[in-house]
Amino acid sequence: MEKVAHGVTQLTIQRFVNVYFVEPDTAGKWVLIDTGLPGSAKTIIAAADELFYPGSHPEAILLTHGHMDHAGSAQELAEHWKVPIIVHPAELPFLTGKAVYPPADPTVENGGSLAFVSRFFPPQSFQLTDYVQTLPEDSEPPFMPGWQWLHVPGHAPGQVAFFHPSDKTLLGADAFATANHESVPSLLLQKPQISVAGSPFNYDWEAVHASVVELANLEPQAIGCGHGPVIKGPEAAAGLTALARNFPTPKHGRYVSEPARIDADGVQYLPPVPQDKLPQQAAIVGAATVALIVTAAVLMNNKKKSGSKPAYTNVQHGFTRLTQTGREERGVKEIEYDEE
Repeated sequence: MEKVAHGVTQLTIQRFVNVYFVEPDTAGKWVLIDTGLPGSAKTIIAAADELFYPGSHPEAILLTHGHMDHAGSAQELAEHWKVPIIVHPAELPFLTGKAVYPPADPTVENGGSLAFVSRFFPPQSFQLTDYVQTLPEDSEPPFMPGWQWLHVPGHAPGQVAFFHPSDKTLLGADAFATANHESVPSLLLQKPQISVAGSPFNYDWEAVHASVVELANLEPQAIGCGHGPVIKGPEAAAGLTALARNFPTPKHGRYVSEPARIDADGVQYLPPVPQDKLPQQAAIVGAATVALIVTAAVLMNNKKKSGSKPAYTNVQHGFTRLTQTGREERGVKEIEYDEE
């Protein structure tokens, strides 16, 4: 656990995702912001017991948004503590089993290792109907006097950040990150660096940039995000301002030219799926690997044979030809010939 500011503590789970314990001015009262991945409940409960007192529970759970790494343990904790889960209204379709978030974009430019693993993420949706409530229309979140919530979409439709004006503490969710989110090693090492967060999951790049600009204008002095270490002092505002002024919008990706369109019922439009070259490249590499294995097996088998002249198999892999339809066809071809 690391202290972000007075009354705000960051807990990093599995060196990857952060949750926050926030104590407003009322003694003994606190809220939990975000819940980490599924299976994080015991770690969070143990941290709360250590930070406050055994058996302590929050007034509520507030979610910055409903992605799996932020809402994964929300239901288990709500049931354990008997408290509500509070979200922005735009997140409701995805947290009541009505809709799933826009699919990840593994083709986005500079997506890094996160883009690669995003190919294997399941569709994201939760059924929290019995626990979920919505934020009020005014800017002060429930049970958090002196704080403000700000709608910062682009990464998730109802993503919110939390800001404490009196000491300029910002909890930025995934509007941006405080580590290089495109590099899993950088996240695990917790190297401080204000950067774009979750590129493969950003469904509206223009909105992401606008959200960063809005938060940079707050000139925060202490920052905690969904991913990355705490950043305090002049570096906080300077780093966020630099990101806003030099925002690295990708040159290509599914949601770069046009966003997904989302309303109260969920996703209404998705841009066309761009070509993902990785499966094709993986198939070629796989064919080559199989060919090498076959070659080795044949040669080993021939060495064991005796008598007549052995036959050898020359395996030519990775050949390309055009079919009658004009499409390229790749495969493995074996040509058998005698030793002579």
